[in-house]
Amino acid sequence: MDSLNALMQTEIYNGKSLADLVTLEFLAQAMGSVLAAIVILLAGFIVASWVKRRIVQIGDSHASLDVTLFHFLGNLARYVILAFALLFVLNTFGVETTSIIAAIGAAGLAIGLAMQGALSNVAAGIMLILFRPFKLGDFIEVNDEMGTVKEITLNNTVIASLSNLKVIIPNSEVWGNTITNYSEFDTRRAEWSFGVGYGANLATAEQVIRDTIMSDSRSHAEPEPFIQVNNLNSSSVDFLVRVWVDAAEYFQYQADMKRKVKEALDDAGIDIPFPTRTLVQAAPDASQDVADTSAANAKERSAA
Repeated sequence: MDSLNALMQTEIYNGKSLADLVTLEFLAQAMGSVLAAIVILLAGFIVASWVKRRIVQIGDSHASLDVTLFHFLGNLARYVILAFALLFVLNTFGVETTSIIAAIGAAGLAIGLAMQGALSNVAAGIMLILFRPFKLGDFIEVNDEMGTVKEITLNNTVIASLSNLKVIIPNSEVWGNTITNYSEFDTRRAEWSFGVGYGANLATAEQVIRDTIMSDSRSHAEPEPFIQVNNLNSSSVDFLVRVWVDAAEYFQYQADMKRKVKEALDDAGIDIPFPTRTLVQAAPDASQDVADTSAANAKERSAA
């Protein structure tokens, strides 16, 4: 009996003994705290989801805004609201949250030191989302990979390569390397070098090249195209040609013009030379022939 009384007087929770905990008053108080915690959590989830949807809708409703950025901001707001809801729940049960926050901070520092590589990807992902060197749908080249951006997360960037392969690049390698964004500007300047023979009429050759390229509807008259003799090679006179075109048509346009100019120069009878090499064989050395004959005679005499 004495041992039972001692057990009932043992401090169990928040300065209260077991005898205090089994009272109807304490049980009602505990039940109220549990219900309050459930209500706070439900309200936190509802408010967090609503705030995230509203932020994402703002990004979706304006074409000039980056959808990826607003998805990131929506998720960030959701996690912040849930964190505050959890702190309110702990306060409901009388837990001192100050010490917990300090412990979480210390643990976060230790985890951060142990996961520097992963966190560097997250930090780079935040920088990519905030500063937006590219966005979804852009055609980029980074870390020797070229393709269309399909997804930007906090950890990596996903692009579809020219062969339609899924390429996943860690964000630290994206942010830490040179990024070439081919979709940033509406126009690009195509450039070629066309060679003609030294015997060709340069004025005629230039006119043929100009007429062929500018007759294509994709070529821009403004800014004015650049077509001039640029180099005198060992076997050809080279024209440097630069013409502006819409960025979306650049690759096909550049390939098409190479073929059209080649065919136009052939039709105009303008030679397109290719490097040639002439080999001249020197005559045999007469002194060497005499030496070879003397050696042969010597061998015959020795054999006789």
